[in-house]
Amino acid sequence: MIRTLVLVALATMPTLATMSTLARAGESARDAILADYAAQSRAADPAFAAFSAQRGETLFRTEWAGGDPRTPSCTSCHTADPKNSGRNAKTGRPIDPVAVSVNPSRFTDSADVEKQFGRDCKSVLGRACTALEKGDYITFMAGQ
Repeated sequence: MIRTLVLVALATMPTLATMSTLARAGESARDAILADYAAQSRAADPAFAAFSAQRGETLFRTEWAGGDPRTPSCTSCHTADPKNSGRNAKTGRPIDPVAVSVNPSRFTDSADVEKQFGRDCKSVLGRACTALEKGDYITFMAGQ
């Protein structure tokens, strides 16, 4: 029994090491995206100090009136718990969890991040998100 457990533990070690490496790579890519949004936020407002998970959560949970009535908030598709899978309110297509703890690849590809914010901000807010809003949102989700 103990020998079997040791063999199983040894067999999974490379997987755990690989997962750790992937998580660090994701953090690095996410940090670069956040650094870019911070530079944009500083250019728009020299008083910018830092992103706020609290503001990001407010953005995520608020029901907005300016966008598509089918998607008044981010929770319309992503559910109230960002660790859960969601469903697109318009198409019914499944959506992977938005919380980084459950989906470490979230917010690691700048082109994909911009594409998602471009579509989703217009749908929910009725306008483009600011760099500050994007950074706050990612900061909130990185802590989830």
